[in-house]
Amino acid sequence: MPTYEFRCKSCGSTFDVNRSMAESSDPATCPDGHTDTVKLLSVLGLAGNAAAPAGGGGGGGCCGGGCCG
Repeated sequence: MPTYEFRCKSCGSTFDVNRSMAESSDPATCPDGHTDTVKLLSVLGLAGNAAAPAGGGGGGGCCGGGCCG
């Protein structure tokens, strides 16, 4: 089940919630009981590009596939 990160606007705490993708936009209550929270944008999906090996790695596309001079 995916984990979503939320931040409480009332107290500033950041917390994780495990829930289905269908419930990803549902409101979340912070551990201190506040209900004024927002879901944060996850950067986990972006980490794959930062971990690419030096030299391009042949990932495809023009610059990653070696077609650029």
